[in-house]
Amino acid sequence: MVKANGGKSLQNLVDEKSDLVDYFHNDTLAPHYRARTGLTAAFIPPEFTNWRDEQRAWRETAILFDQSHHMPELMLKGPDALKLLERVGINSLANFTTDRAKQFVACTPRGHVIGDCVVYRLGEETFELISGMPVLNWVQYNAERGNYNVTIERDDPTPYNPKGKRWFYRFQLEGPSAGQIFHDVVEGGAPEIAFFRTAKVKIAGCDVLVLRHGMAGHLGAELSGPYEDMDKVRSAFLAAGEKYGLKQGGTKTYFSTIFEFGWMPYPLPGIYTGEELRDYREWLSGNGWEANAQLGGSFLSGNIEDYYVTPWDLGYGHILKFDHNFIGREALERFPAEKRRNKVTLVWNPDDISAIFASQFGEGPRYKALDFPVAYYGWPQFDEVRGADGQLVGHSCHCGYSNNEGAMLSLAMLDAQSTTPGTEVVLLWGEPGGGSRKPHVERHAQFQVRATVAPVPYASFVQKLKRAAIA
Repeated sequence: MVKANGGKSLQNLVDEKSDLVDYFHNDTLAPHYRARTGLTAAFIPPEFTNWRDEQRAWRETAILFDQSHHMPELMLKGPDALKLLERVGINSLANFTTDRAKQFVACTPRGHVIGDCVVYRLGEETFELISGMPVLNWVQYNAERGNYNVTIERDDPTPYNPKGKRWFYRFQLEGPSAGQIFHDVVEGGAPEIAFFRTAKVKIAGCDVLVLRHGMAGHLGAELSGPYEDMDKVRSAFLAAGEKYGLKQGGTKTYFSTIFEFGWMPYPLPGIYTGEELRDYREWLSGNGWEANAQLGGSFLSGNIEDYYVTPWDLGYGHILKFDHNFIGREALERFPAEKRRNKVTLVWNPDDISAIFASQFGEGPRYKALDFPVAYYGWPQFDEVRGADGQLVGHSCHCGYSNNEGAMLSLAMLDAQSTTPGTEVVLLWGEPGGGSRKPHVERHAQFQVRATVAPVPYASFVQKLKRAAIA
C-alpha cells in the first residue's frame, strides 16, 4: 500500500490519537462524502432535470445512472485468485461460474465487517472487484501477506485517478421500461439473463458486459465496457429510450436509491483495534480511506468498537456460509444469536419532520436541517434509536426522502425484539453539544423524531421482485 505523509501508516494515526472517535467525528475529510457532494459533480451533474422526477423515473418509466467515476476497482488474476477470495469472503463461492457475479463481504478475525463489493468472475483465473475501498484494500493485503500466486491491478475513482480516466465506463439501467429499452438497444435483441448472471452483448457496435441486477428495486442491468466506448453506448441508450421516457439520473438521485432498496453502504471497517490487525494497520496509509472515515449523528461513544458491525446488522446473514474456512468464521460461529441486530426501515413521523422544517424559521431553536433527498451527513452515520422504555435499541445509519413513497425513511440496525413491523421507536436527530466541528454541519439543537419500524426493502413492489429473484 503506497503511503503518503512520509510513509505514515494508519497504525501511526491510531497511536497518535488519544480519542479516535473524537477524531473521526470532528476532523476527517470523508472521501466518499466529498465524492458524493462535490468532486464527482465535475463529471456527473447533481441533477439532469430534477431529482424528484428522476426518482419517479425508476418507478414509472426508466432511468440511466452513470457509475463510471466514483467506484474503485481491483483486477485479481492468477491460479490462486479463487483460493484468496474464498479465504477472505464470508460467501460461498462453490457455484461461482464465469457467468456470475456476487455480493462479496469480508470480515476481520473477530467477525466485524470490513466492507462489501460486487465481484465478477471474468474468467477461470480473473476476477473484477468493484466498489468498496476497504474490502479492496483487505483483499490486496491478504494477497501480499499470504504469498498467493496472483497479480493485482487497481483503478481509482476518477477524482483521485492520476490517469484522468477509468478502465471501464459503468451504467445502471432501471425502471419498468428498462427491459424493453435494453431489448431495443442490443444488436439482435437482448438475451435472457438470470438474476446476478452476466452476458456479453453488442450495443452500437461495441462489446458490452451486462450484469442483471436491481439497484432501485427493478431487475435492472449494469453495463460496462472500455472507457473509450462510453459516449457511444450512452447515446444509443438515450436514443432508444426517448419514446419510453428514459431519464438520466444525477448524483443526488443516484445516492438516494438505497432508501427504497435497502442497501447499507460503507460501514465503519472494524480494523482500528486488536493486536491481530496491527500489521494490517501498518500496511494501510495514514491518509487513505480508512484514515478518513467520518462519523456523524447523535450516537457518540468513547469506544470505537461500538461502531463496528456484523454481517447480520447489514442484512447479510443470508449470504454468510460456513462451508469454507474464511477469516472471521470462528468468531461468527460463536456470536450469540440474541446479540444479532436486524436491518429495518424506519418511517419518520410527518408531524415531526414538519417541526424540523418549521424550526428553520423565526428565532429558533434550530434543529439539524434535513437535506433532500439524502439527509445523512456522516460516512458512516449513527443516530440513536430508543424504544418505548427509553432504552437504546439500535442505530439509524442512512436517511433520506423518497418522492415515490412520499416519506422520510431510515435504514437502521435494531435489536431483534424491536424489529416487528409497526413497532414505534424514537430517533434522536442531530449531534450532541450543538454539533461537531465538521464544516458541513451547522450549529443546531437535537430533536426526537418518532418513527415506525417497517420491512427492508420498504417499497412493496421491491419486496415482490426480491422474493422472485431469490426463488
